[in-house]
Amino acid sequence: MIEYDRDAIGPVIRRERKNRSLSQEVFSGLAGMARSHLSMIETGEKQANFETLWRIANALGLPPHELVFMIECEAKKKQKM
Repeated sequence: MIEYDRDAIGPVIRRERKNRSLSQEVFSGLAGMARSHLSMIETGEKQANFETLWRIANALGLPPHELVFMIECEAKKKQKM
């Protein structure tokens, strides 16, 4: 069983955004959110609800379950450390 790790979400979103060479400004526009909101999610200052994760996944061109799977993998890595 994977435990919820609030610190796994931001790094995954940041990595996937950067892999697509998108600035926070452009990406937040694609996701329909304020850049400051995205920044706070990426740094772990704010938690994303499911609707926000859905929008982020769409902006990344991913189905939401793939983004959640990436977050699960990141959480597993952190648990093993």
